Amino acid sequence: MKTLAIWTAWLLASLYCLYIHRRAYLGSDAILKLSMAPHPATQAIIDLSAGACGGIACVLSGQPFDTAKVKMQTFPGLYRGFVHCFASVYKRVGLRGLYQGTTPALIANIAENAVLFMSYGFCQNVVRFVSGLDRCTELSDVQKACSGSVASVFSSLSLCPTELVKCRLQAMHEMEASGKIASGQKSTVWSVVKNVLRTNGPLGFYQGLTTTIVREVPGYFCFFGGYELSRSMFAQHMGRDKEHIGVVPLMFSGGFGGACLWLVVYPIDCVKSRIQVLSLAGKQEGFLKTLMGILRNEGVAPLYSGLTPTMIRTFPANGALFLAYEVSRKIMMQQFEH
Repeated sequence: MKTLAIWTAWLLASLYCLYIHRRAYLGSDAILKLSMAPHPATQAIIDLSAGACGGIACVLSGQPFDTAKVKMQTFPGLYRGFVHCFASVYKRVGLRGLYQGTTPALIANIAENAVLFMSYGFCQNVVRFVSGLDRCTELSDVQKACSGSVASVFSSLSLCPTELVKCRLQAMHEMEASGKIASGQKSTVWSVVKNVLRTNGPLGFYQGLTTTIVREVPGYFCFFGGYELSRSMFAQHMGRDKEHIGVVPLMFSGGFGGACLWLVVYPIDCVKSRIQVLSLAGKQEGFLKTLMGILRNEGVAPLYSGLTPTMIRTFPANGALFLAYEVSRKIMMQQFEH
């Protein structure tokens, strides 16, 4: 864990130094463009705030489907499908059961998307440096996908602790029903946090971090790549620039990016959910051993358990995420310009 933290700090410092070094060699035209753009600190705050708005919109529009996904990933044998999962949860505890883990989910998504989009803006400048471009040059869709992929490393550090709490809350009933933990345990955010601290200490919140990073890096390449590619295609078809394609194409592009992400990384996410939930019952194996155990004992199918509610969720949730991000960012940028 210390090695990972040191590596992340070194990477961030190196990228910042490269960016500053590049700015020192810009021409006069680029300097003029830079003077018209927000200060880097201001831009970072705008990106962070817009990302937080996107995270809130994402959770509020898709939480019931995420709950079903985690339950089906962790205990694939308990439910025949996502409709059966929905009906079982609703019959047992009502609508409240589908919103279990909403508080940590909000914290997780606000933290993840705030850091993700702030890092995304910074990483785009790094890609410009590597490509020999000035700060105001528009990147290609592939270059933006690479920026998102690198940015996801930083967002993983803020996402992992809150997602661990969320997943445990969502699968608490199934853990009790299967006899893996004693029945009658409190299913609140604070009770889960206390259990992690008592059992594993602060580093216990980072169980599943390696798997999270393995999921995020390729996933967000597809996420931002799919989003930008879809926006480019809409813009070309409509004869407009990407910033003015309208609400529906923008939300569809966000959903398409989310679909690209989940189709690529869903098996990895399934392993991550197993590690984070089953570690509640004691020490859990790492990514490779957990993956091989699933393949050896259950086959390939459980790695895709819960994919249906995930794909249904991805269009409204990620559409809302990007709509909230783009609109709030545009409003804040306009306030700066005026």
